[in-house]
Amino acid sequence: MNKDQVKGTLKQAAGKVQETTGKVIGSTDQQTKGIKRQVQGRVQKTVGDVKQVVKDASKG
Repeated sequence: MNKDQVKGTLKQAAGKVQETTGKVIGSTDQQTKGIKRQVQGRVQKTVGDVKQVVKDASKG
């Protein structure tokens, strides 16, 4: 697992917490920010996944 995969996963989790908090307190702004953070996390994790595939392919 590389740093992009880890950071992306953490960003997704933080975004989910932010989205849920926004729902609880009735803040659509926080919900939107949470969803945006989740998407950024997914993208970062995907980049990390691709890097890992390339790294693994170059080894073998």
